[in-house]
Amino acid sequence: MLRQVELVEKVKAYDPCLEEELLNKAYVFSMRAHGSQKRASGAPYFSHPLEVAGILADYKFDSKTIITALLHDVVEDTRKNLKDIKKNFGNEISYLVDGVTKLSQLEGRSDKFKQAENFRKLLLATSKDVRVLLVKLADRLHNMRTIDFIKDQKKKNIALETLEIYSPLAERLGMQDIRAELDDLSFKVLEPEIRESIIHRLELLRQQDKNLLVKTIQKIQELLIKNRTKAEIFGREKKPYSIWKKMKIKSVNFSQLSDIMAYTILLEKPELCYFVLGLLHQKYSYVPGRFKDYISTPKPNGYQSLHTTLIGPLNQRIEIQIRTKKMNDLANLGVAAHWIYKDNISQKDGKQFKGLSQILDILDQTGEPEEFLEHTKLQMYSDQVFVFTPSGDLISLPKGAMPLDFAFTVHTDIGLNCNGVKINNSIKPLYTKLKNGDQVEIITGKDNLISPKCLDLTITGKAKACIKRFLHAKEDDELKQLGREILTNQFKNEKIRFSERNLKSVLDKFELKKIDELFLKIGKGELAPITIILSLFPEKEIVESNEKIVLLNEVKEKRKSSINLKGLTPGMSVHYASCCNPIPGDSVLAFISQGKGLIIHNDRCDELKKIEISKTKLINVRWEDFSNEKSDFVAKISVIIKNKIGSLGSLSSIIGKTLSNIRNLKITERNKDFFKIEIEIDVKDLEHLSKVLVSLRTSEFIENVARI
Repeated sequence: MLRQVELVEKVKAYDPCLEEELLNKAYVFSMRAHGSQKRASGAPYFSHPLEVAGILADYKFDSKTIITALLHDVVEDTRKNLKDIKKNFGNEISYLVDGVTKLSQLEGRSDKFKQAENFRKLLLATSKDVRVLLVKLADRLHNMRTIDFIKDQKKKNIALETLEIYSPLAERLGMQDIRAELDDLSFKVLEPEIRESIIHRLELLRQQDKNLLVKTIQKIQELLIKNRTKAEIFGREKKPYSIWKKMKIKSVNFSQLSDIMAYTILLEKPELCYFVLGLLHQKYSYVPGRFKDYISTPKPNGYQSLHTTLIGPLNQRIEIQIRTKKMNDLANLGVAAHWIYKDNISQKDGKQFKGLSQILDILDQTGEPEEFLEHTKLQMYSDQVFVFTPSGDLISLPKGAMPLDFAFTVHTDIGLNCNGVKINNSIKPLYTKLKNGDQVEIITGKDNLISPKCLDLTITGKAKACIKRFLHAKEDDELKQLGREILTNQFKNEKIRFSERNLKSVLDKFELKKIDELFLKIGKGELAPITIILSLFPEKEIVESNEKIVLLNEVKEKRKSSINLKGLTPGMSVHYASCCNPIPGDSVLAFISQGKGLIIHNDRCDELKKIEISKTKLINVRWEDFSNEKSDFVAKISVIIKNKIGSLGSLSSIIGKTLSNIRNLKITERNKDFFKIEIEIDVKDLEHLSKVLVSLRTSEFIENVARI
């Protein structure tokens, strides 16, 4: 355990502005507050905050961060409160301690909501002062170093949370040393046998190639000396977790991995990095597709380096990283390097660190903590692709990103108004995956085309959060309108005059404040409209019918009081049943499904007759002016086609000429003479479907065609 004088001397060695008296006071205050408390290991509890302070001192953080580390558990675990901290150490340290304390109170619970809420609060605190996250990372690192004394299941929960949340956050801050240790300690808990087997294989490799590292460095150094270039060269072995992750991603075994060893060349100036890269590529064979320039295009966490893979001096594939000494400090220490080099240390808000700001942006778009956690995990676990705006600005995105991800990264409004995309001056579909160097131009329009399908066209957390936020708002607006229409029609059916003024008298009964909230509950199916009528007119009697066919026929007769489907968005306030695929022109019925809105069926649908629905849940609906709508509906058809060369080509050609499109095709039966095929096609309405069917029947290849 660090002694008081050792901690003070360690901080004083790099911080000439150290408030020594305040640091000594924090040491004594924390030690006395924790008193005789013990950790699970039996060690004095005070050893934990002291070690956390020591970890941060190793990274040369300012004295207020070190003091916060000493005090970070005092409020939660002792009789001292935040007022005591504020009185003795001032507002700034009090704020930092409060930020860490609030997180610790939720930590370690298995409940997904608590984990998500904890993470959300961590990011909110970080957005104001990044030092809250730094203390939390050091706290988690020391807890992982001493995790062996915790019960198995709790130990696994903590290790998994570390691997999913804290380790990627360390990476976002560029603190690779901390990330690597967190990864390895978590891996040791979660997969001890796999880790041990990888360590054993690494030991065997060392024995086989004892001189490989030394000889490789020697040969590269000789090349640089010959060209009068001074450099520091060292090699390192990749960590077991990093090797395991590559084996999983690439689906290869240990012997197939080529980059277990990585070599780093450190130079004085950035221009020398490119000079040395040229020397290496001239001397040794370069492995295509393995060069990355992170100097001209740094990673979001500020990481800069040149990466290349060569067939090296001893005829083996080697991975080489070339960078300056300052870049190397930034690569290993990340945000800590700003303190070492005195860069921007007066501004400690999280938004200034690009790696974090992309995650913090999601906070503005997401309401639910679980949703926020889901989106930020997507954002953190990703390799990168670099693309350009038409004006030449560089945008970094996760690998696999699509145009909508790009649009929302540039600006939320551009994403919401995206109608199409040009990639390298050519119009492309929105499901196109972007590649390094692509120039991307988003085509916007006045019409907003965002729908639930857009979620499948994005992979970034920010894009998904923006789309969900927009859809939630639009869905609520539609459900309110739908609820109003449903209630109005129920009043008509019961031959009662509808008045919004009368509805105010029943709001208290349903624990609601506004009429809009009442309409929303009806639209969601959470409140039956007849319940409202019975609350207003208790003398009314509603007779339920037990005969499903009678009930359906009874509802069909009331066509005058029906709800117009136009304007309702599929997948939000209205859902079209996949069992019968209703399309405009069909005679349809709907029922209110709780939480979903209207489920639309063809009124002859056999599945509808099987569903247990009360009379009050069935709704008459109608199509109106759908011929002008852009949306395509899906119709299923069954085709018996001759087994001849060109028959399938003729089928798709006819469907294309009728301005339809094949969405899905499945061969259900096949013999030497005929195929039987089920096809899903896009159509505008019943009339359009009829044209497709008639056109198909004229083909010499088609024996029979019918709608399913």
